[in-house]
Amino acid sequence: MRLPVRAPGRRSLIIMLVGVLLLGAFGAWVLFASNWLRVERVRVTGAEVLTPHEVVAAAHAPMNAPLASVDTEALARRLRDRLPRIKTVDVERSWPNTIGLNVTERMPELLMRAGGKFAEVDAEGVRFATVEAAPKGVPLLEMNVSDSPSLHQFGTDRLRRSAVEVTQDLPTALRKGLRKVRVRSYDAITLELAGGRTVAWGSREQGAEKAKVLAALVKAARDARHFDVSVPSAPAVSGS
Repeated sequence: MRLPVRAPGRRSLIIMLVGVLLLGAFGAWVLFASNWLRVERVRVTGAEVLTPHEVVAAAHAPMNAPLASVDTEALARRLRDRLPRIKTVDVERSWPNTIGLNVTERMPELLMRAGGKFAEVDAEGVRFATVEAAPKGVPLLEMNVSDSPSLHQFGTDRLRRSAVEVTQDLPTALRKGLRKVRVRSYDAITLELAGGRTVAWGSREQGAEKAKVLAALVKAARDARHFDVSVPSAPAVSGS
């Protein structure tokens, strides 16, 4: 036998509806009006060069505000604008009262002289910070393009990015010995390696092929001082 299923009566429905409304109102009060879930602490992870204090100060998180009301996207934008060293930042609500900032910093691939200081350039060719002392092992970048048509055609940012792309194409062993990158135009990039050796690289095109040819030349001509791989199908070596 099947027992008859009775639909809840009108009074029961009203009671249920009132209960739902009261529960929702209580939840909203807890999230936005109570003192239970408010911002009391900002936690920073991932910072290496920047200090947690610098990150917290730049974030300017709304302390004592309801944690649920924090605009995480606006906070992330503010951090990137105020601290260009920050490449990405994940802003998280950590209940009941903490904002978490997980920072990824830009790392220098090249350095540019800026007065008596050094401007750091990252893997995307972005100048993001100026430091007093040159970080160890980071090559210098010299841009001598003021009279080059390439400056008008490509712009400084694209030429700087080309220089970074060339360094990234180098085999690891040669990259460790890279001391300087000179850019005179888009198709006239020169590298200076340890021991006074120089490399005429040309443009950043065919980078993988040029790197392969250069590695073979350096291995075969250990006493050579100058290598030309600007046309990788017809490389040249000179000096001893």
